[in-house]
Amino acid sequence: MSRYFLEIAYDGSAYHGWQVQLNALTVQEVVDNRLSTLLQETVTSVGCGRTDTGVHAEQFYLHFDLQEPLPQDRDLVHQLNRVLPDDIVALRLLPVATDAHARFDAVERVYQYRIIHRKDPFKRFRYTYLPYFPDYSIMNRVAGSLIGKHDFSCFSKAHTQTLTNDCTVNRAVWKEEPGGTYCFEISADRFLRNMVRAVVGTLLEVGQGRMNEPEFQALLQEGNRQDAGKSMPAHGLSLVSVRYPYVQDGRKDG
Repeated sequence: MSRYFLEIAYDGSAYHGWQVQLNALTVQEVVDNRLSTLLQETVTSVGCGRTDTGVHAEQFYLHFDLQEPLPQDRDLVHQLNRVLPDDIVALRLLPVATDAHARFDAVERVYQYRIIHRKDPFKRFRYTYLPYFPDYSIMNRVAGSLIGKHDFSCFSKAHTQTLTNDCTVNRAVWKEEPGGTYCFEISADRFLRNMVRAVVGTLLEVGQGRMNEPEFQALLQEGNRQDAGKSMPAHGLSLVSVRYPYVQDGRKDG
């Protein structure tokens, strides 16, 4: 048995997220189908996470197993890109140890949520349009409260199948970008379902003066989802980076 990591990127607009679902088109379904056709054996991949419907990924890793190793002269990435739809691209294939795991071995994930304040038809699938300007300086200061290890239940969908809602956030910052757009970047060891979109929605409550800093901190410490802000639209969210403790050839340290 040989295991491989495949790095891909995708525009999630047409998909009901990453993970295979009944009666809904997903990225995993498309990728597994194309891999199975090319490799002439059934491929069932495991992704580094599960992006929600409409969420994009600029970097996403999956692993899959084959009965025999691929010939060294086979360019599977090139072959895969010829049969994938235009909104999914294969970037890199890495042979890895048989116990390497795309989900459980990831030590950091980085998401970005992008906002625009002037309607732009060319950015409508990657940015969320807001007709008002919140106070980004206050939002940036309050976002610092997220850094560290916390129980993020107040920013998670209810009844998720997780053993813990604890996450360790390493970075949470708002950045102004060229063209008058804004980006919220957050990195952590793991994320809960809907977490980033709920965090952004709650920070916007702060930026509009509807929630103050002590109230935000109290929400983080002991609040529930009903006390937080609304979940922002999915199309403004992108998974931009996933990091593993691997050397360049993709094999596990040690």
